[in-house]
Amino acid sequence: MLKGVVLGFVLTLAIIAGAGYIAVKTGSIPANADARPPKLEAWAARTSLHATLRGAASEKNPLPLTDENLLAGIKLYAQNCAVCHGGAAGKATAIAKGLYQRPPQLADDGVEDDPDGVTYWKLYHGIRWTGMPAFGHTLTQTQLWQLTLFLSKMDHLPPKADAQWRRVKS
Repeated sequence: MLKGVVLGFVLTLAIIAGAGYIAVKTGSIPANADARPPKLEAWAARTSLHATLRGAASEKNPLPLTDENLLAGIKLYAQNCAVCHGGAAGKATAIAKGLYQRPPQLADDGVEDDPDGVTYWKLYHGIRWTGMPAFGHTLTQTQLWQLTLFLSKMDHLPPKADAQWRRVKS
């Protein structure tokens, strides 16, 4: 009896794995960036990201909130992020409109409510199954934290930093 249950379970797993393999090999799962993702793919990406970020939420930004750090963060954003996430006007670029998944336009749909550790993690590691690159090997720790500082304060910047942010174009 138990042997039959185990055999049935193993056989079921083998059939599911085989069906998945065939779906991938025949192109039944879309690979084009303009296709709507299958529900299973969207669920897997979202669930994995949330689980991964749980530990990052408690990390705090070691940099002080100064105009110098905010201005450096804004400059880094303009150089590395605005092409996908937009400038102060919140207008999506052609690149952003063509990406899968659509990147949030941060002037309108920012990350100010996210814990600093989560924002830093996303900048450092990037996000699989999206166009979000990993900057951990191209920006310094200080630069990543400056960018995190700007992103966490972008909706209520001091006057000097706000003026600089308003000049960032998509």
